Amino acid sequence: MNKKIFAIATVSLIIFLVIFLPLASSNPDGLEQVAQTYGAQESEPIWNGLMADYSIAAIGDSYATTLAAGSIGTIIVLAAGLLIGKAMTKKN
Repeated sequence: MNKKIFAIATVSLIIFLVIFLPLASSNPDGLEQVAQTYGAQESEPIWNGLMADYSIAAIGDSYATTLAAGSIGTIIVLAAGLLIGKAMTKKN
C-alpha cells in the first residue's frame, strides 16, 4: 500500500510541476527588487550551489532545466523531512 501511495504522490507532483511551471513569475523576488531599486551591486558568489538560479548547466532548454531543478529540489526536501521524521520518532 505504501508503494502505491508513493507512486501516486510522485506522479501527481510531476504533473503539477509540468502544468504550473510555465506560470512561474519571471519578475525578481522581494530582496532582488529592493537591491535593484537601490542600486546594490551583486558581488561574485563564494559558491554557486548545486542548482544556481534553479537551473542545471548540462540541460540546454530553460523549461526542462527549471523542471528538473524543481523536481530534484522537491525530492531532496521530502527525503530530508522523511529522514528527520524517522530519526525523531520513538522506536518500540
